[in-house]
Amino acid sequence: MPVLDPAFLKTPIAHRALHDASKGIYENCRSAIIAAIEHGYAIEIDLQLSLDGRAMVFHDDTLDRLTDKRGDVSDYTSAELSRIKVGSGQDVIEPLEDILHLIDGRVPLLIELKDQSRQLSQTDGRLEQATIEALSLYQDTVAVMSFNPHMIATMAKLSSDLPLGLTTGSFMDPSWGIDAERIAHLSQITDFDAERYSFVSHFALELRAPCIQTLKEQGTAIFTWTIRSPEAEAVAMQTVDNITFEGYLAAHP
Repeated sequence: MPVLDPAFLKTPIAHRALHDASKGIYENCRSAIIAAIEHGYAIEIDLQLSLDGRAMVFHDDTLDRLTDKRGDVSDYTSAELSRIKVGSGQDVIEPLEDILHLIDGRVPLLIELKDQSRQLSQTDGRLEQATIEALSLYQDTVAVMSFNPHMIATMAKLSSDLPLGLTTGSFMDPSWGIDAERIAHLSQITDFDAERYSFVSHFALELRAPCIQTLKEQGTAIFTWTIRSPEAEAVAMQTVDNITFEGYLAAHP
């Protein structure tokens, strides 16, 4: 099993980088990444696949919430996406390669692969392959996770040395639109491969779940999402190895 860099266990992880829309610093964008680096935080970013098969740094399946464009990210080419401004600032949607060049190993990077099928089912593997290709020349501290266990299984087949994990929770939010049987399966984290995966990142309000305790006892690193206050951080750190946070400045150990 690839060893998770110890930096992931001691450096708080800025959720979608250190964003603050009130200051024109938007999630998953260059300005937020620079802010996280300046504060010495690890960074979590999300990847969506463009129409032409490139891994682009953006969270939502659609452009509607954060840009003046409409439609799915996957309907636009990487060149088109790279011209779309995010929020009211000067940031645009950038390919993973550009963001890797910006970070340049200065802080740990946690990548989440987003599932454009919206079903957490088998995928065509294109985003996984695009991510591996982008990371092929990046020799610094990085790990990859996803809510979709099929995507992480594919990543394990594509790379033998990349630290991998699952993003987890109870999946009870109706917006997931997943059937009850699938929810029951995912919520028990039975897809976790203890011989290959290094960590899980679990929903902060569900850290007492028995499956999390079991994984912890087995030596699995436990992260949590998303912490939004110092008080919540103090509670979470009684259970987890690290937090993903936003909306405040997390404490450095």
